[in-house]
Amino acid sequence: MNARPSAPVEAAAGDDAMYRKIGWRIMPLLLAAYVVAFLDRINVGYAQLQMKQALSFSDAVYALGAGIFFIGYLLFEVPSNLMLERIGVRKTLLRIMMGWGLCAMGIMFVQTPTQFYILRFLLGAFEAGFLPGVLLYLTYWYPPARRGRMIGIFMLGALIGSVMAGPVSGAIMKYLDGSNGWHGWQWLFLVQGLPAPLLGIATWFWLVDKPEQASWLHADEKLRLRQQLDEEAQSAAKATHASLLDLLRDPKVWALSLTYVLVVAGTYAIAFWTPTLIRSWGVADLLHIGLYASLPQLFGMAGIVLLSRSSDHRQERRWHFTLGALVAGVGLTIIILAQGRLTLSIAGLCVAVMGIAAVPPVFFALISEYLPRASVAAGIALVSSLGNLGGAISPPVTSALNTASGGTTWSLLFVIGVYAAAALLVLRIARPAAEALRVRAA
Repeated sequence: MNARPSAPVEAAAGDDAMYRKIGWRIMPLLLAAYVVAFLDRINVGYAQLQMKQALSFSDAVYALGAGIFFIGYLLFEVPSNLMLERIGVRKTLLRIMMGWGLCAMGIMFVQTPTQFYILRFLLGAFEAGFLPGVLLYLTYWYPPARRGRMIGIFMLGALIGSVMAGPVSGAIMKYLDGSNGWHGWQWLFLVQGLPAPLLGIATWFWLVDKPEQASWLHADEKLRLRQQLDEEAQSAAKATHASLLDLLRDPKVWALSLTYVLVVAGTYAIAFWTPTLIRSWGVADLLHIGLYASLPQLFGMAGIVLLSRSSDHRQERRWHFTLGALVAGVGLTIIILAQGRLTLSIAGLCVAVMGIAAVPPVFFALISEYLPRASVAAGIALVSSLGNLGGAISPPVTSALNTASGGTTWSLLFVIGVYAAAALLVLRIARPAAEALRVRAA
């Protein structure tokens, strides 16, 4: 009598142990790589506090250089993810991280806007396959019921990078300025670009391309993992793409891409302009700006963990996404109402980043559940690459709004608007998937 109910309990305990083993094997290295990737992507936001003066770059030059990164991203993200499926994650990550590390370090030697634009474009081109490649890699290891929280853990790298970016970037620019005849911003690109190639070499030796190649998993664990991943193919919520052309004909894929354009536009509007915002609130010291900028990222980490775990537990994505967007809007509204008062403005930024950071893991979990195995590599890359156009759009738009208005209110209202629009899109386009998941659960 007691033996029968114990079997699911034992299986669940075995599954938990198996996924913990997988997590501890692959996630720390992937997380560390994303920390470095995010540092190399946004450190230009801190470098510009010195860089614009040293090189006589205008706000428009800086904004274009910050945004052109995403053009390289757009052009090379889908080819990179399709190549990953053919050659494996180890070769792909080695190529990506070597290339972006060299470009990130190379920015320290720019003297003209054209050189700045070229290296930022190449940085985006090399890094293009990293995020969608890792997201694809996680679908090899985790079924939908566990995928949201693991995407969330991986995306904590962006928040950890942001926490580190403030004090580390401020300290580098303040204390290394003039060493070896280099400016602080030059040291910033060198110090933060160097880890990428080293981690690329580490991925080559530490990761495996597929679970079947994992010598550290037992045969029964590989079988159990494969069975659970195969169950995903039976999802009633999935699309039925038989080819890349079917993927491109799916209007929901394009709607999801537009949603991600809005998410990225909002995210990078805040990420790139946070140091400038904090300076406008009366903080002059570079190190203090960095310290203040790191505080909201702690709240962002909490937002990622809480929302992604709740989303997995309830197997619900659209309302969790909407909740994150709502929290972001509330925080940005607090900043506007604070009218430059430091304490209240920082509090608003903390609330805003909690929502901003929590949205992407839920969004990519939703996408991975919708796309079938045949098109998941191209689909994730397509949505991510098109969505990253938001990063090219938002710096020039917010710069123009700030210049025209003489303040930050209109640019903050712009960010509130893009998150509201993204939430409305997800509520509209994700409805069939959400209903299918409820039917299957019942």
